[in-house]
This record gives sequence, structure tokens and C-alpha cells, in this order.
Amino acid sequence: MAFAPQFLDDIRSRVTLSDVIARRVKLIRRGREHTGLCPFHNEKTPSFTVNDDKGFFHCFGCGAHGDVIGFVMRTEGLSFPEAVERLAGEAGLQVPVASPEERHRAKARETLHTVNEAACAWFERQLRGPAGRHALDYLKGRGLGDDTIARFRLGFAPDGRDALKAALVKSGVNEALLLEAGLIGRPDDGRATYDRFRGRVMFPIADRAGRVIAFGGRILGDGQPKYLNSPDTPLFNKGHVLYGLAAAREAIHKAQEAIVVEGYMDVIALHQAGIRTAVAPLGTALTEQQIELLWRMAPEPIMCFDGDAAGQRAAQRAAERALPMLAPGRSLRFALLPPGDDPDSLVRSGGTQAMRDVLGAVRPLVDLVWDMVALGRPSDTPERRALVRKELRDQAARIADRSVQDFYWAEFEARLQAAFGRPTAAQRQPGRKRQGGAWSRQPSPLEPPGAGIRSDGNVGVLELRREQALLAGIVNFPLLLGDFGEQVGHISLERSELDKLRQEILKVWAPDLDTGDLQRHLRSQGFANVLDRILAQDVYEIAPFCRPTTAYEAVREGWNDLYDYFHRRQYVGKELEAARRALAEDVSERNWAYLEALQRHLSAGDDEAEATGSGNGAFNS
Repeated sequence: MAFAPQFLDDIRSRVTLSDVIARRVKLIRRGREHTGLCPFHNEKTPSFTVNDDKGFFHCFGCGAHGDVIGFVMRTEGLSFPEAVERLAGEAGLQVPVASPEERHRAKARETLHTVNEAACAWFERQLRGPAGRHALDYLKGRGLGDDTIARFRLGFAPDGRDALKAALVKSGVNEALLLEAGLIGRPDDGRATYDRFRGRVMFPIADRAGRVIAFGGRILGDGQPKYLNSPDTPLFNKGHVLYGLAAAREAIHKAQEAIVVEGYMDVIALHQAGIRTAVAPLGTALTEQQIELLWRMAPEPIMCFDGDAAGQRAAQRAAERALPMLAPGRSLRFALLPPGDDPDSLVRSGGTQAMRDVLGAVRPLVDLVWDMVALGRPSDTPERRALVRKELRDQAARIADRSVQDFYWAEFEARLQAAFGRPTAAQRQPGRKRQGGAWSRQPSPLEPPGAGIRSDGNVGVLELRREQALLAGIVNFPLLLGDFGEQVGHISLERSELDKLRQEILKVWAPDLDTGDLQRHLRSQGFANVLDRILAQDVYEIAPFCRPTTAYEAVREGWNDLYDYFHRRQYVGKELEAARRALAEDVSERNWAYLEALQRHLSAGDDEAEATGSGNGAFNS
């Protein structure tokens, strides 16, 4: 749904940013700003600022940046339209609908919500009535208490052909609406419509706002299918929804952790046990849309599938779906249940602690991919080892993000070298590398990051120009901060005067800021000389994208390429430090192989930056 800029501005003007943030963050007023501890990362010293006059928040610790709509999206796990609707309600504004068709669809959705709510209430009453006694006994036999049954609004559909239809039609609901909501079906032979759910315990499925949009039903007895979901409707697409999300959303945001299990009862049992970050897909493999939904709330959701063969296949399918979508800081983790157990049975037999023990031993996605390809495979010949290596390489190549792809391959290469053998640790002393028939001097693992790599005298000047270009693009096109505000907050520039300029830009940025106003402000704050240097011809020569005459899409693409280059160097630099420390403590084949892979990656990144720059005009050397 598209919203007019004026409508969004009305929301921002009517809803005070600090009031909204103060619901989650203890704010202290400092002059015209408020400060507090950032809700997006753990910190002890406040680095989070809120400026009501300019309408944005910014954290100087983690780089989080945005307006009131962005804050609600990030803290409540809402999409942009959902956050706008939430804030519009607080502001007393009616969300505009642009066309008669959209007004009709909005009215239809509202009506379907009403129908589903009426059906949910009816199912709840049946569970507590005489007809639902055996269903209630079943739920209590599964260990569910009255509070849990009420919180998840569990119900019962009697085993009659049209009991629900008759009750809702009598209350004034049109039969056509029951069909559209998926609550009744029509036989192909033209006979009367019938209730879709009969003789089943009912599990309402809610959207993120808690509105009932569909149902799942479990048969009591031996009928088939064991579980039946609503069909797709204007409100419901099972591949886009997670069961239990409305109940789990706040806990997920607070813990920054989501646990994905397989079924309704797994979710409910974990919530009752105090593990309230559990959700589940709806009878199908986890979809790309569900993974994206999870990543909006938690960077590394935990996949916790059953300990049987089907559960392991579900875990592998989730890994295969996620692999092309990985990005820095976004992945999946896997918790392995004991064979024969699911979360529901484990909690009932071993209590909450048994489940927490499983969650405390999670494995990263890279482990699962390695096991999928290499575990148990014969590797007793060069050809078989080469096949394992090729398949691992193919898996890494499926990752779209180049920096994540490179690190996966570096990890796989290190494991392959450790598994298949290389020269002994005594031969592979730190600082020695095989060349032809001799061991030549290489940078010591104890030297600073990057030592011995790229020693030509022009590198320092080139790096300075790249840092200047990063800021020149923002100064000439402040709109970039709307797309890359968090990246600008995260990046750390080596030159202190440039980093101070970066921080000042973040302080004053607002959605309507133009380059003229920004440059005047920066000059008034003592940055005139720095500004002149970053907007100079020699900077434009190595980064043509940041010229003020460049089309915005080209600017956006070039700036993003340059940011990726810096992000990769800084991230690899930190990994190099850790790898060198590990090798100093334990001179093993695995540690040596991983350090070598990182050094090759860093060197290749420099070469790629030059090649990319000369190819697409982003930045040149």
C-alpha cells in the first residue's frame, strides 16, 4: 500500500517521537534532545539520542537510525503499512484509501476479519460445552492448562455437516462470506455447502496484529488428514504466516531470538513452559517469505525440528531455502532434539530445563551445510575428495551476498584442509609458505592485520580517496541516508576528521535535507576545509559516481559498492586478528588453513575493488 507523503508527515507531526520511544527506553532530556540506552544493542553508557525537532533517533554505538515509523517497525516487528496504520490510530487519523477498488478490498478484508472472529468465538464456546468435552479432555491430557487454552483461544468443531454454518447464518453472516473465508466448502456435485472443519480441535491462526485470519484443525480419532488448515483466502496465505507470532512477537523483540518448531502443539507447549519466542510454519517447509519475516525480528532464528528423519529433512530444506538469502548478520541456527522427541514431548518428559539445554547447544548454519555435503561421504581417493570440495564450493556459490559467500568458502576450505591433510604443523610454521620447492617468508600471524599485504606506496592515498568518496556521495546526495542510514552509522573511518564529519552529518540529517543546506551547516561547524577536500576533482576521478551531476540510481549503486568494500576490509581485519590469536595459541592445521584463507580473501578483495572500479565506474585506482 502506498501512502501520500503529506499523510506520513501528518503522522510524524501528531505523534511525538520521544513519547513513543519512552514506552521502551528510559529517556533523559539533554537540552533539545533526549538520551538513553539503545534498545537495539546492549550498552552500559547511553549513546542513543532522540531529537523531536528533527523527528529522528540515532545511536552512535550501533548506527540505528530512523523516524517514528521506523522505530515502531523495528521494535514491534511490523511491516511499513502496519506501522503506519498503528500510528495513524494513535494520531486520530483515518488511513486514506486511494481508489474505489482499494476501498472495496479494505471493506472486504474488514468483513472477513469479523467473520473469522465470530467463528473463533463459536469454536471456543463449543469446546466448553457438552459437545466439546472429549476435545477438552484431549487438550488437558496433553498437559495444557485453562489459561493456556484461553490464551491461544483453542476451540472445537462438532462433527456435524453444517453446525457452524447454521449458527453464523442465523446470526446474520452471509453464506458467501463463509465460503470466501474458507470456513465452509461446496461439493462439486452441486449439493449444499458443508462445514470445512468437523470433529476437530481448532487452533485459530492470527496475523501479527492478533486478528484471526484462518484456522487449523486436528482430528480427534483416526480420520484423515490428521491436520487440516484453512485454504488460501484474501486474508490468509499459509506460506506467508507463522503460527503463534502474535503471542511471541514482543518476547522475540525483547530477546532478539526466535525459535521455529514444527507444529501447533509444540508452540503452545513451549509458551506454557515459559519459552515464549516459539512460532511454527503451517504444515509446510519454511518458505522464503517466512524466513524474511523472522529476520525482521531476530537476526539468527533457531530451527528446532523433531529428532526423527522427517525433522532432519525439514531442517535441511530450511537451510537450502535460507542459503541464497544470507547477509552479514542474518543467518539461521539449528537445535538438535533427541531422536524420537519433539518440543512438546521433551517439555512434558524433562521439563523446561530439558528444552533450554537443547537450545543452549545450537549449531550454526555452516555446520549443517557441511554435514549435508561432507558427513559420512567416502573421501579415500583424490577424486572423491575433489567431489566433496566441488559440492561445498557449489553450496557457497549459492549465497548471493559476496562477503558472506567468501567467508563460507574460507570456512569450508579450512575444514577440508584439516580433514584431508596438508603439510604437518612443524613444516607449516608461522611466517612460512610453500613456493616451488622452498618455504618463503610470509607475514607472521602475530603481525598487525594487513601487514605484508599490499605494500605499494599508493595504497594509503587510495584508501584516503575512497573514504573521502564515501562522504562526498552523501554530501552531494543526502537522500542516500534514507537508504543507507544504518550503514553510515556502522562504518568507522580511519581518518578522525572524516569520521567526525560523518557523525555531524548523522546528527543533522532529516528526510527533507538537501545538499545546499547540509553543506552550509557543515561549513558553519568548522568543516569547511574537510568539505573542500572531499568535494575535490581528485576524489571524483577515483569515484565518478559521487559527482553532483550523476543520476541517483547510479549514485546509489556506486555508493553501495564502495561501502561493501570498506565493510569487507573491516570485517576481515577483525577476523584476521582473531585467527592470528588462535594460531598463536594453537599451531594447528585448521587454524593455519583458516588464517591463510582470510589473507587470500583480503588480498582478493583489494584486487576486486580495483577491477570493479575500472569496470563500472564506482571507484577507480
